[in-house]
Amino acid sequence: MDPQAVKSDLVLILDFGSQYTHLITRRIRALSVFSLCISGTCPLSSITSLNPKVVILSGGPHSVHSNDSPSFADGFVDWAQSNGVFVLGICYGLQLLVQRLGGEVRVGEKQEYGRMDIAVEKNCGIFGGKKVGDKLVVWMSHGDEAARLPDGFEVVARSQQGAVAAVEDRDRKFYGLQYHPEVTHSPEGMETLRYFLFDVCGVNAGWKMEDVMDEEIEVINNTVAPDDHVICALSGGVDSTVAATLVHKAIGDRLHCVFVDNGLLRYKERERVMETFERDLHLPVTCVDASEQFLSKLKGVVDPEMKRKIIGKEFICIFDAFAHELEQKLGKKPAFLVQGTLYPDVIESCPPPGSGRTHSHTIKSHHNVGGLPKDMKLKLIEPLKLFFKDEVRQLGRILKVPEPFLKRHPFPGPGLAVRVLGDVTEGNALDIVRQVDEIFIQSIKDAGIYDSIWQAFAVFLPVKSVGVQGDQRTHSYVVTLRAVTSQDGMTADWYCFENSFLKEVSQKICNNVRGVNRVTLDITSKPPSTIEWE
Repeated sequence: MDPQAVKSDLVLILDFGSQYTHLITRRIRALSVFSLCISGTCPLSSITSLNPKVVILSGGPHSVHSNDSPSFADGFVDWAQSNGVFVLGICYGLQLLVQRLGGEVRVGEKQEYGRMDIAVEKNCGIFGGKKVGDKLVVWMSHGDEAARLPDGFEVVARSQQGAVAAVEDRDRKFYGLQYHPEVTHSPEGMETLRYFLFDVCGVNAGWKMEDVMDEEIEVINNTVAPDDHVICALSGGVDSTVAATLVHKAIGDRLHCVFVDNGLLRYKERERVMETFERDLHLPVTCVDASEQFLSKLKGVVDPEMKRKIIGKEFICIFDAFAHELEQKLGKKPAFLVQGTLYPDVIESCPPPGSGRTHSHTIKSHHNVGGLPKDMKLKLIEPLKLFFKDEVRQLGRILKVPEPFLKRHPFPGPGLAVRVLGDVTEGNALDIVRQVDEIFIQSIKDAGIYDSIWQAFAVFLPVKSVGVQGDQRTHSYVVTLRAVTSQDGMTADWYCFENSFLKEVSQKICNNVRGVNRVTLDITSKPPSTIEWE
C-alpha cells in the first residue's frame, strides 16, 4: 500500500518467521485497527516511511544465539524511542528486544510449549487492567528465556515454572510477552492486545472489512486490463466461492469458472457442487472430468509433498488447456487464473517469491502455492491470500454469498490424496474413505453440531488389523476420525464428542463400510500436529 494512504494509527508487524505472525495482523484488524506486516529484516527506511504508531516484533523459529538469527535494522531502537513509537515483542521478539538492549537471553532449564498458567506480578502497563496475583492461561512456544533484563525493564508476569512471561519499560514504551496472545488458545490474548493498543498506546479504531472489499476490487481492476479474460478454479468450498464472487463483482462476465473432478473428491461431491453453483450462485461453470489424468500421475506415489506438487502441476495443465479452448471461442486467450488461496496456505507452504519473508520454516506445500510450476502460462490472481478463513466468511457475507457455502468445512485442494496415507490408487482406499467420511459428516449434521466444528473428516490408514465380524476373523483396514475447533486454522483443538455419538458412528462405519473393522479418533491439537493427516 502507498505509505501516504496509511492511517496515522497504523500497527506495523515486523515478521521474524513465526507460523503465527499474520495471526497478529488478523487479530488487530479484528479490533478495527489497520495493520500491515513486513519483513523483520527490512531497511529502517521501510519502517519509518510507513510512520507506524505501534511496532510489534513477531515470534520466530530461530534462537537469538544463532549466527543467522534475524534482527531488526540498526537504528530501529533509537528511532522508536525518539519518535515515541510503542514497541511490543512477542516470544522471539521479546528475546530479541532484551538481547539488543543489553540484557541476557539463555537456553531455559525447562522448555515451555503449549498451554500454561502465568501470574501477574505488577498491575501496570500491559497488565494495567489486572490485579497482582491474577492468573492467565496462555500459549507458550519457546526454549530460550530472558535471564537478565536491560536497564529500565521490569518483570510484570511469570510462568508457573518461574520463567519471565512479560516485561516492560514504560518510560521508553517498550513491552514484551513471552507467550503468543494472538492464538485462540491464549483465551485472554485478544483482551490483552485490546488493552495494549487502546489503553496503553492510545490507538483509535476505524478500519473495517468493507474497506478490504473495495481495496481488493480496485486491485483486481488495476491488474486485469479491460479486454482481459480470467479463469477461476472453483472447488465448491468457501475460499474459491468467495474469490469468484469478488472477482465477478470486479470484472463481470469476463470471469470464466471451471470445476475439476480430479478423482479425489468426497462422496457425490461433483453432483452436489455443480447443482449448487447453478441453483444458488448463478455462475457459468464448466465441469472437467480429469480423474483418470490425476490418478494415473499419482499411482505409486506415497510422499505427501510429492502428491501435492503433482496435483498442483496437473491442475495448471488443465487450466492451460481450458484457457486454450476459451481462446478458440473468444478469440483471445485468458491471461489470469483466480485461486482461493488463504494466508495459512501461504504461511505453511514456504514464502512465495517476492513476499519478502525468509525466516519461516516450511510445514507443507499447498497445491495452489508450493505446487505451482515455474513455467505456468497463466498469471495468478489470489485476492484472499492475506486473509484468514473467518475473514473470508465475513467478506462472503458482505458479498451476499449463500450462507450454506460460508458454513462449509474446509476441504483441502489436493482432496482425498492427503486423507489417504500412502498410494491413493491402491485397492479401494478412495472408496473406503469416501464412505466413512460421508457417514461421519452426516452423523455430525444429524447431531446438530456441524456448525460447532471447524473441520471434520475421515482418514484412511494403510494398516490392517485383526477383527471379528459375523463370527469370522477379519483382517481389514483401520480408519481414523478427525474433528477440530478453531477460528482461523492456525491453531486448533480436537472436538470432544459425546461417547454415545462416537459409539454410534463407529458401529455405522463398521456395519456399512466393507473393508473396515477398526475406527480410531485423533485427539491431537495443532500444534504439535497439523489439522490434515497426510
